[in-house]
Amino acid sequence: MQRYWKVLRLFWSTAIAAEMEYRVNFIVATITSLGNLAGSLFGLFLFYRTGYTFAGWSWNAALVVLGIFTLLQGFSSTFLAPNLNSIVRHVQEGTLDFVLLKPIRSQFWLSTHTISPWGVPDLVFGTAIIGYAGKRLGLSINNYLASAVPLLLGLVILYSLWFMLGATSIWFVKIYNVTEVLRGLLEAGRYPIAAYPTAYRFFFTFVVPVAFLTTVPAEAMLGRGQITWVIGAVVLALGLFLVSIWFWRFALRFYTSASS
Repeated sequence: MQRYWKVLRLFWSTAIAAEMEYRVNFIVATITSLGNLAGSLFGLFLFYRTGYTFAGWSWNAALVVLGIFTLLQGFSSTFLAPNLNSIVRHVQEGTLDFVLLKPIRSQFWLSTHTISPWGVPDLVFGTAIIGYAGKRLGLSINNYLASAVPLLLGLVILYSLWFMLGATSIWFVKIYNVTEVLRGLLEAGRYPIAAYPTAYRFFFTFVVPVAFLTTVPAEAMLGRGQITWVIGAVVLALGLFLVSIWFWRFALRFYTSASS
């Protein structure tokens, strides 16, 4: 484990040093994040401007969901996208051979090899929205701590889904459109699950688990989380993570190396 931590520090320090050579990109990323956030706030405002509220969700409570969604966007842009999208490139160029020959687990290497600071603005803006809404709602430090575990489970779920999609590149090579479909489905997480009709709630809970990414952590933060949902999140996160490990090993059976 200590060796993996050393490798991780080396990966990330090198990646950040390389990315900071293009600092203007950070400004562009910040402006883009502000634009996306403004669009999300405007969309939410359109629902609430006439006094309408989602069942059980006030304006400030809905802001908590939006803040968590923005955090997830930042996490995806910082850790997931730069790593898992590169699986396609490794398969196309045959450089996956070199990854498989390294003395560490290939899934760990592919998932952590680089990091992008361009997702940091979303992490900052998401935290600011949650802090603002939490202050208006009178949340205490205990409320924030209560949401830590569900939020961590949501990150594991998101990673597992994204990695399994990345692994399908071994068969289909070009999967950029598939990842965009996943991004589009996850956009539903910017609003509480109560905002959708019953059929959509079922879909976004049991088919594409968007509810476990944003709504469940938000309810825990608001002090109204149910233990059954937390247990469900634990089972789902652990199950998907184990499936992602198995699926990667299964996919490698069909990988034809560049040297063969």
